[in-house]
Amino acid sequence: MQRDFYHPDRELWLQALRAAIEAARAPVVLAAHSLGCALVAHAVRRFPELIARAVRGALLVAPADVDAPARAPAETRGFAPMPTSRLSFPATVIASSDDPYVAIERARAFARAWGADFVDAGALGHINAASDLGDWPAGLRRLHALLARGG
Repeated sequence: MQRDFYHPDRELWLQALRAAIEAARAPVVLAAHSLGCALVAHAVRRFPELIARAVRGALLVAPADVDAPARAPAETRGFAPMPTSRLSFPATVIASSDDPYVAIERARAFARAWGADFVDAGALGHINAASDLGDWPAGLRRLHALLARGG
């Protein structure tokens, strides 16, 4: 849980994620959406020992392209540049072919750089409440597949 979603602050968000991971009493599987995907990538670089020890996988949905001023909102600029180091855990990136915040090719490139599986979810917009997916059974299936891989 982040303090302010409308005015994201990378350092505050990183510290909140670190605290949540440290407080977990079991291995952690991260589920991130949009700017949260950049947050996870930054956390891997910033807290490598903690992440390697505690995180078992991540479902990264609709990553916002923080490097593309024409795509991502100005509030996301504090998360640029997008880290592209390989993740230390299994991950799946799910992206939409018509997401206004990331081109499908860029989402695929993030997945490739992170060593993650990639899923083209079709034309679902930003894969959020406006996408009218309800409980999103397809996303839940992808999460279960990630967990089965050891995530």
